[in-house]
Amino acid sequence: MDVSGRFLAFTLHGAGWVLWLLVALSVLSMAVMLERLWFFRAHRVGRRDLAADIRRLLLEGDTRADGARPEPSEVAAAIDGAKAREKLRLERNLSFLATLGSNAPFIGLFGTVLGIIKAFHDLAAGQAGGGVGASTVMAGISEALVATAVGILVAIPAVVAFNYFSRRVRVRMTDVDWLAHIAAEDVQADWAPPRDEEPLRRSA
Repeated sequence: MDVSGRFLAFTLHGAGWVLWLLVALSVLSMAVMLERLWFFRAHRVGRRDLAADIRRLLLEGDTRADGARPEPSEVAAAIDGAKAREKLRLERNLSFLATLGSNAPFIGLFGTVLGIIKAFHDLAAGQAGGGVGASTVMAGISEALVATAVGILVAIPAVVAFNYFSRRVRVRMTDVDWLAHIAAEDVQADWAPPRDEEPLRRSA
């Protein structure tokens, strides 16, 4: 098997498909940004919601049949669980923005390398046949460099959005921290033996 020949045949497809990949990733990036903007605008951390999460977490881990009040360690664990669930809701899809911001320039560089390989292959074939000049090859290289530019163009908004939303998450979690403790006090004050509890809230 001629491995180098197969890879060469693959690279001769050029950077066009890489550009389309970057365009698709940029569309997904914009969709994530818009979804997160809407979520942070519409979603508010509520004391009652946190209390419901804490109560349900306590009931899930309760093995006592008498419905006695939970121990302080159980309440603390339920508070941590409720805060972790809320953080997951706030951070949803942010890892995609971070990954795209880190790797989009490399995807663009990969496309540029493919384009340059194709340009030099065309130059070699042209010199052998006398049909391709250096100006044509330079035009191919300039087109290949577009992939790197597009990769950087896709990465910059993703990095900016990731940093912005990460800060929003940190600010929102400060509210969650103190609200969770107040909600836990409400749960303990109103504690009663469970009857029919609804399932845990799904992650938004």
